[in-house]
Amino acid sequence: KNNIAATRVRYSILAAVFINVVINYMDRSNISVAGSMISKELDLDSVSMGYVFSAFGWTYASLQIPGGILADRYGVRLLYSITLIIWSLATIGLGFVTGFAALIILRVLIGAFEAPSYPMNNRIVTSWFPENERASAIAMYTSGQFIGLAFLTPALTMIQVYAGWRGLFFITGIIGVVWGITWYFFYRSPTEHAGINEAELEHIENGGGLLNRKKESNGEHTTFQWQHLGRVLSNQKLWGIYLGQFCLNGTLLFFLTWFPKYLVEYRKLDFIKSGLYASVPFLSAFVGVLFSGFLSDYLVKRKLSPGIARKAPVVMGLLLSVSIIGANYVTEPKWVIFFMSLAFFGNGLASITWVFVSLLAPKKLLGLTGGTFNFMGGLASIIVPIVIGYLVKGGDFSPALIFIGCLAFIGAVSYIFLVGKIERIGIQ
Repeated sequence: KNNIAATRVRYSILAAVFINVVINYMDRSNISVAGSMISKELDLDSVSMGYVFSAFGWTYASLQIPGGILADRYGVRLLYSITLIIWSLATIGLGFVTGFAALIILRVLIGAFEAPSYPMNNRIVTSWFPENERASAIAMYTSGQFIGLAFLTPALTMIQVYAGWRGLFFITGIIGVVWGITWYFFYRSPTEHAGINEAELEHIENGGGLLNRKKESNGEHTTFQWQHLGRVLSNQKLWGIYLGQFCLNGTLLFFLTWFPKYLVEYRKLDFIKSGLYASVPFLSAFVGVLFSGFLSDYLVKRKLSPGIARKAPVVMGLLLSVSIIGANYVTEPKWVIFFMSLAFFGNGLASITWVFVSLLAPKKLLGLTGGTFNFMGGLASIIVPIVIGYLVKGGDFSPALIFIGCLAFIGAVSYIFLVGKIERIGIQ
């Protein structure tokens, strides 16, 4: 038995999760590409657009914890299909809107059904990958949000040029519906997958992948209890990663919402050019996240402490993100993009934060801890776009960039001082 090579089914599973993430972010950020056209056609000012950009976050954040509980309770195969198809139908609905209220309602709906995605992604990777491959795996699927946006921003810009902003929502929504159906037929857990052999199962299990075979085959799941929530809300280490995630998402949210509008309206770039320029920081973030994941796993394999191997890229990345403030002091587009790219490279570098959920969370409460963690990150998607909307009301974007830089700095401090030693928290 030992001579048989392990299958590598986990990589095809990872590729499918990567596609989920690309679609997730496409439907999350298509509104930013359409933002300038929507605000013109529906006559919405910067404060109103701040609320439109924020609406997604209202339900996305508030449903993180229920989403995590659902992922623990029902697993990910059917749940992912249902949520993907419904949020894609809501995206199609955006193509029909005629006013502010409908925009808000549909974005709220998309946020609600995207909410369980990241707790599910984390659950998939934690059960399919041993610990020493996990940061790379998380980096690979997280890179979907950046590589997707790097190549999709120019593509979505072109779709809008030819099909209008309504056509943009129709096309992106249809892609999601098709993939949601495909996922249901494709995904299986490790113990149920026909293509996996015993050698790969052992590789995953012996390396700390959380597939408890007896439990999975008996169909037992963790039942939610209120003291579980108390447990994940009363731990200093977990608060360190929660606060860090809020700050990390603050930078990301600027790029997902206001950035194209910033280039077109405040830096006066034409629309097609802005789509090309906007892709450069996303590519930088993509390089950052991959470099971070592989560097972090390499350091773990070299037997460095998790404190250094996992935390160093995150702290360095958050500190680099402070450089976004530099864009306030330059006028040429190439220098604006340079500072944006440096900041977003840092954001990518820091984006392996999900590995801390895998390392710190009580074993039976992975979904719940992941949900809480993403809830705190999701609060940024509610607060940050609105704050920016008010800060830029007078037509000056400088205060908004200072605000983003300060958030990144607070995030770095949180990882240094609150998280402390990396060790799993017991459930009792």
